[in-house]
Amino acid sequence: MSIQLFAERVFTGIEVLENQLITIQDGKIAGMENAKPDPGITKVANLAPGLFDSHINGGEKYYFTERADEETIDDIYQASLNTGAAYVLPTLITSPRENILKGIEATRSYISKNPASGVLGMHLEGPFLNPIKRGAHLSEYVRKPGNEELAEIIKYGKGVIRLITIAPEMFTDDQLAMLLESGITVSAGHSNATYEEATSAFGKGIQLVTHLYNAMSAFGHRQPGLVGATFDTESVYAPIIIDGVHCDFGAASVAYKIKKDKLFLISDALFLGEKVTEFKWGEFDAYLKNGRYTNSDGNLAGATISLGDAVRNAVQHVDIPLQEAIEMATIRPATALGLNDKIGSIAIGYPATFTTFDDNLDLFHVLSPRA
Repeated sequence: MSIQLFAERVFTGIEVLENQLITIQDGKIAGMENAKPDPGITKVANLAPGLFDSHINGGEKYYFTERADEETIDDIYQASLNTGAAYVLPTLITSPRENILKGIEATRSYISKNPASGVLGMHLEGPFLNPIKRGAHLSEYVRKPGNEELAEIIKYGKGVIRLITIAPEMFTDDQLAMLLESGITVSAGHSNATYEEATSAFGKGIQLVTHLYNAMSAFGHRQPGLVGATFDTESVYAPIIIDGVHCDFGAASVAYKIKKDKLFLISDALFLGEKVTEFKWGEFDAYLKNGRYTNSDGNLAGATISLGDAVRNAVQHVDIPLQEAIEMATIRPATALGLNDKIGSIAIGYPATFTTFDDNLDLFHVLSPRA
């Protein structure tokens, strides 16, 4: 049995189509055509592919690194659905080996029990980072990669870890090759790499950085750093937190002009909804004040925005065209993670999982019509 949905504007991930009648069968898009709305058919103003947040740390109540369990994953997923993101990679940051393995197993179990959910795997941010650029990550858990632990994470995380953030300058050539050959997408972040070190890592296969500008060696005219190498390497994708806190809107504008279709959006939300105002996990703490989470050292401890907020900020504060801002939250992250054959587009054969939004970009909702 098929059902139909009418949208005044469809942001396909490539172009904008108007007055589209979409036919859905067995949870997938079976047809699209220009038509007039039928009074008996669900009608929406703006329809986009389901937004994809590849970097989110917590939901409305729980923080994945503190509670690496299925309840936290569901909290992240449900809170994301409520704010317009249909697909997520719950992110577990630098922590003990046992906690990393626990997070992997919780993610594997959740996906097994909820195969139709938008939880596509997990993002492991650390623990093999440069302590100089650890940011809010706890120094007691930041460590150099060891062959045994690296092999264990690769083996145990197979099919679950979609993305891992590392500081490439902390790896030997053999260790980096081991990770790149694992099938896990590798991102350079929390790194103090020189321009030369970063360029070398990109040449070996890293094609992504973690939260551009934040926790990485900055651009200088004599020391271009990881930021400079990212700007100078056209093929490298650069997710960015457009909240006006993690980077100035002007810096986001510069990145947009340089990285073009390789720039995409993440939330990096510590929690969504600003319901958690104080948080503590061991020596990791965060306090919400004036719309930002900071720790007792004064470092940023995660964002407060949703991915929908990031889209709105991109349009209203960085003057990015709406169609492109939607691409930055859909097809671009999907392509960067090698998932663009499964999500990120509105086209025949793709999942009938969409994000709808109003003209003011104030309200984002996930819509998954089923017969």
